[in-house]
Amino acid sequence: MCGRFQLSVKGKEISERFNTEVFDERYKPSFNCAPGQLLPVITNVDPSKVQLFKWGLVPSWSKDTRSAFKLINSRSETISAKPTFKKAFKQQRCLVPANGFYEWKNSAVKQPYRIFLKSNEIFAMAGIWEQWNQPDGNMLHTFSIITTRANKLIEGLHERMPVILVPEDEQKWLKEEDENRLESLLQPFPDEMMELYAVSSRINQVSQDDARLIEPTADLSEGLFG
Repeated sequence: MCGRFQLSVKGKEISERFNTEVFDERYKPSFNCAPGQLLPVITNVDPSKVQLFKWGLVPSWSKDTRSAFKLINSRSETISAKPTFKKAFKQQRCLVPANGFYEWKNSAVKQPYRIFLKSNEIFAMAGIWEQWNQPDGNMLHTFSIITTRANKLIEGLHERMPVILVPEDEQKWLKEEDENRLESLLQPFPDEMMELYAVSSRINQVSQDDARLIEPTADLSEGLFG
C-alpha cells in the first residue's frame, strides 16, 4: 500500500520535470504527505498545471465523505472492474508527483522506511481522481494512488507498493484510452533502480514535517528480533 509519501522539492522542480505550471502561493513542499491533505496532482483533463486534490477518493455517487480514508489506495488488479474505481480508471486519471514514499516493516515493531529512486529524481505515481458535489454546493476533488504487487526490494517490508510510472509512460497514463494498454502500465517499478533505509517513527505523526524525517536511523525491529 502507500499511506505516506514525500514531495519536498521546490515548485520549480515539479514544473520543469512535468512541463506543468505550479502556483507557488498554493504549493507547499512536504516530507510527510498524509491522507486527508490537499496534495499536488496532474490530471488528464488539465495536464498543463498542478492542482491540489484531497488524498482519499470520494466517488461522485457517494452520500458522504466517510469512504475517503478507506480509499487512499486502489488495487491495480481490480481497478477496471470495481464500481468504486472503474469510471475514474476510464476517464479520470492523474499523476501524483513524489520524491519518496514510506512503508512500514511487517514486524512486532512497526519500523518505517523511506523508499526512493537511486537517482534521487522526482517520480510520478499513477492515480485516479474524482469530484463530489458537497452539501454547500462546492465541488470536492479527491484522488487515490494505485498499488501493485511489491518488487523484490520492497517485498520484505510489505506485499504492495504504489505504481511508479517510468517517465515515458506518464503521458500514456494520462492520454491512453485503451483499457488493456492502461492496465499494462500498472507494473512494479524495477527494484534495481530504487533504494530504501529506516527512518524515525516521527513519520507516524502527521504534525511532524521537517527534513529530519528522512534522516537514516537504526532499524529497531532488527535490533529486537534479529
